[in-house]
Amino acid sequence: MAEIKLAPLPDRKPIKHAIHIMPELDAALRDYARIYASTYGREESVATLIPAILAAFLTSDRAFAKARSSLDAGGRS
Repeated sequence: MAEIKLAPLPDRKPIKHAIHIMPELDAALRDYARIYASTYGREESVATLIPAILAAFLTSDRAFAKARSSLDAGGRS
């Protein structure tokens, strides 16, 4: 078999999570969606924005990244 540059693609099947949120958070997320639409000129649902918001938060959390790297060193189940 030929060696190619591109590694196998990771699993991209979405995983569904059901959560309950407080009314204040719901209002903030709806406001965020309105500001997003105003900023980028296209509307996205709150449900579409939530994964991107969570990913951006986790990516920017340096303490989490450091702690997570120690999980990698110890192995994950």
